[in-house]
Amino acid sequence: MRVASYAFQPGSVIPKQFTCDGQNLSPPLAWSGAPPETRSFALICADPDAPGGTFYHWAIYDMPPSTTGLAEGWPPFKPAPPQAVNDFGRPGYSGPCPPPGHGPHRYLFTLYALRVNKLPVPAGARARDVAAASIARSLGTGELIGTYSR
Repeated sequence: MRVASYAFQPGSVIPKQFTCDGQNLSPPLAWSGAPPETRSFALICADPDAPGGTFYHWAIYDMPPSTTGLAEGWPPFKPAPPQAVNDFGRPGYSGPCPPPGHGPHRYLFTLYALRVNKLPVPAGARARDVAAASIARSLGTGELIGTYSR
Protein backbone atom coordinates (compact mmCIF):
# COMPACT_ATOMS: atom_id res chain seq x y z
CA MET A 1 0.00 0.00 0.00
CA ARG A 2 1.06 3.56 -0.59
CA VAL A 3 0.61 6.29 2.05
CA ALA A 4 1.27 9.91 1.11
CA SER A 5 0.71 13.48 2.26
CA TYR A 6 0.67 16.67 0.25
CA ALA A 7 2.16 18.40 3.34
CA PHE A 8 5.56 16.63 3.25
CA GLN A 9 7.51 14.17 1.13
CA PRO A 10 8.65 10.74 2.41
CA GLY A 11 11.76 11.12 4.57
CA SER A 12 11.49 14.92 4.75
CA VAL A 13 10.88 17.28 7.65
CA ILE A 14 7.31 17.47 8.93
CA PRO A 15 6.13 21.12 8.72
CA LYS A 16 5.88 22.99 12.01
CA GLN A 17 2.07 23.34 11.97
CA PHE A 18 1.81 19.54 12.44
CA THR A 19 4.04 19.58 15.56
CA CYS A 20 3.86 20.71 19.18
CA ASP A 21 5.80 23.82 18.14
CA GLY A 22 3.00 24.80 15.75
CA GLN A 23 -0.75 24.25 15.72
CA ASN A 24 -0.43 20.52 16.48
CA LEU A 25 -2.69 19.64 13.54
CA SER A 26 -2.75 16.14 12.13
CA PRO A 27 -1.30 16.13 8.61
CA PRO A 28 -3.45 15.33 5.58
CA LEU A 29 -2.98 11.72 4.51
CA ALA A 30 -4.07 9.68 1.51
CA TRP A 31 -3.63 6.03 0.66
CA SER A 32 -4.19 3.51 -2.10
CA GLY A 33 -3.49 -0.09 -3.02
CA ALA A 34 -5.24 -1.88 -0.15
CA PRO A 35 -5.83 -5.62 -0.51
CA PRO A 36 -9.33 -6.35 -1.87
CA GLU A 37 -10.27 -8.33 1.26
CA THR A 38 -9.66 -5.31 3.56
CA ARG A 39 -12.50 -4.94 6.09
CA SER A 40 -11.17 -1.82 7.88
CA PHE A 41 -8.11 0.37 8.38
CA ALA A 42 -6.07 1.54 11.35
CA LEU A 43 -3.49 4.30 11.24
CA ILE A 44 -0.75 4.62 13.85
CA CYS A 45 1.75 7.46 14.23
CA ALA A 46 4.76 6.56 16.37
CA ASP A 47 8.24 7.86 17.15
CA PRO A 48 10.66 4.91 17.42
CA ASP A 49 13.53 7.28 18.33
CA ALA A 50 12.05 8.53 21.61
CA PRO A 51 14.45 8.25 24.57
CA GLY A 52 12.18 5.88 26.50
CA GLY A 53 11.31 3.63 23.54
CA THR A 54 8.57 3.94 20.93
CA PHE A 55 6.25 6.85 21.71
CA TYR A 56 2.73 6.77 20.24
CA HIS A 57 1.34 10.05 18.88
CA TRP A 58 -1.88 8.83 17.27
CA ALA A 59 -4.05 5.81 16.62
CA ILE A 60 -7.26 6.04 14.61
CA TYR A 61 -9.02 2.79 13.77
CA ASP A 62 -12.14 0.97 12.56
CA MET A 63 -12.10 3.13 9.44
CA PRO A 64 -14.32 1.63 6.70
CA PRO A 65 -12.56 -0.06 3.76
CA SER A 66 -13.84 2.69 1.44
CA THR A 67 -11.69 5.26 3.31
CA THR A 68 -8.84 6.63 1.19
CA GLY A 69 -7.44 9.30 3.49
CA LEU A 70 -7.83 11.72 6.37
CA ALA A 71 -8.17 15.49 6.15
CA GLU A 72 -5.73 17.88 7.79
CA GLY A 73 -6.56 18.73 11.38
CA TRP A 74 -8.69 15.66 12.16
CA PRO A 75 -10.66 16.55 15.34
CA PRO A 76 -9.74 14.49 18.42
CA PHE A 77 -13.33 14.14 19.62
CA LYS A 78 -15.01 13.28 16.33
CA PRO A 79 -17.36 10.36 17.15
CA ALA A 80 -16.17 8.09 14.36
CA PRO A 81 -13.83 6.57 13.57
CA PRO A 82 -12.55 6.04 17.11
CA GLN A 83 -9.21 7.45 18.21
CA ALA A 84 -7.07 5.99 20.97
CA VAL A 85 -5.38 7.76 23.86
CA ASN A 86 -1.84 8.70 22.79
CA ASP A 87 1.26 8.64 25.00
CA PHE A 88 0.65 12.29 25.95
CA GLY A 89 -2.51 10.99 27.68
CA ARG A 90 -4.89 12.64 25.18
CA PRO A 91 -7.24 11.17 22.59
CA GLY A 92 -6.46 11.90 18.96
CA TYR A 93 -3.34 13.30 17.37
CA SER A 94 -0.51 15.02 19.21
CA GLY A 95 2.30 16.01 16.89
CA PRO A 96 6.05 15.50 16.96
CA CYS A 97 7.62 16.98 20.08
CA PRO A 98 11.08 15.44 20.58
CA PRO A 99 13.31 16.61 23.42
CA PRO A 100 15.24 19.77 22.45
CA GLY A 101 18.75 18.95 21.28
CA HIS A 102 17.98 15.23 20.87
CA GLY A 103 18.48 15.35 17.11
CA PRO A 104 16.03 14.37 14.39
CA HIS A 105 13.40 11.79 15.21
CA ARG A 106 11.51 9.68 12.68
CA TYR A 107 7.71 9.71 12.76
CA LEU A 108 6.13 6.65 11.20
CA PHE A 109 2.58 6.96 9.90
CA THR A 110 1.75 3.29 9.45
CA LEU A 111 -1.50 2.26 7.80
CA TYR A 112 -2.82 -1.24 8.46
CA ALA A 113 -5.31 -2.93 6.15
CA LEU A 114 -7.23 -5.20 8.52
CA ARG A 115 -9.12 -8.44 8.09
CA VAL A 116 -11.73 -7.40 10.71
CA ASN A 117 -14.44 -4.73 10.71
CA LYS A 118 -13.67 -3.67 14.27
CA LEU A 119 -10.61 -4.12 16.45
CA PRO A 120 -11.24 -5.88 19.77
CA VAL A 121 -10.13 -2.97 21.93
CA PRO A 122 -12.20 -1.14 24.56
CA ALA A 123 -13.38 2.45 24.27
CA GLY A 124 -10.58 4.68 25.52
CA ALA A 125 -7.91 2.18 24.46
CA ARG A 126 -4.28 3.27 24.42
CA ALA A 127 -2.61 3.81 21.05
CA ARG A 128 -0.03 1.10 21.73
CA ASP A 129 -2.85 -1.42 22.32
CA VAL A 130 -4.49 -0.42 19.03
CA ALA A 131 -1.12 -0.88 17.32
CA ALA A 132 -0.69 -4.38 18.78
CA ALA A 133 -4.23 -5.39 17.81
CA SER A 134 -3.67 -4.01 14.29
CA ILE A 135 -0.42 -5.91 13.79
CA ALA A 136 -2.14 -9.15 14.80
CA ARG A 137 -4.97 -8.64 12.26
CA SER A 138 -3.07 -7.05 9.39
CA LEU A 139 -3.43 -8.03 5.74
CA GLY A 140 -0.81 -5.49 4.71
CA THR A 141 0.76 -2.17 5.61
CA GLY A 142 1.88 1.08 4.08
CA GLU A 143 4.07 3.69 5.68
CA LEU A 144 4.98 7.35 5.39
CA ILE A 145 7.99 8.55 7.38
CA GLY A 146 8.67 12.17 8.27
CA THR A 147 11.30 13.68 10.53
CA TYR A 148 11.39 16.46 13.09
CA SER A 149 13.88 17.91 15.58
CA ARG A 150 13.90 20.77 18.06
